[in-house]
Amino acid sequence: MDASFAALSDATRRGILERLGQADASITDLAGQFRMTLTGMKKHVGVLEQAGLVTTEKVGRVRTCKLGLRRLEEEAAWIERYRQLWDARFDALDQIVEELKREKRVDGEIKEC
Repeated sequence: MDASFAALSDATRRGILERLGQADASITDLAGQFRMTLTGMKKHVGVLEQAGLVTTEKVGRVRTCKLGLRRLEEEAAWIERYRQLWDARFDALDQIVEELKREKRVDGEIKEC
């Protein structure tokens, strides 16, 4: 999971995944689309490949990239647990704010805090 989050922490790598979600692409095509050197793109693709998010295949002189088999299910479940935690905290905060508003009512009016 650490490798996945590390790979996803970079905007370029997230963009590469988005692009590969549309169609496979060569390293050269990706480098051109993201306006970077081949060496830079190879490094980004390497990080994604180590995380299992991208696979590459070399045919002749062309290295083609496609989405890997990892579907990020474990990562999504981890994020969902924290989303639920934060939702519960925000709901509790909303209740406190509503209680404070009720306490501030004077003669049917709400005074600004």
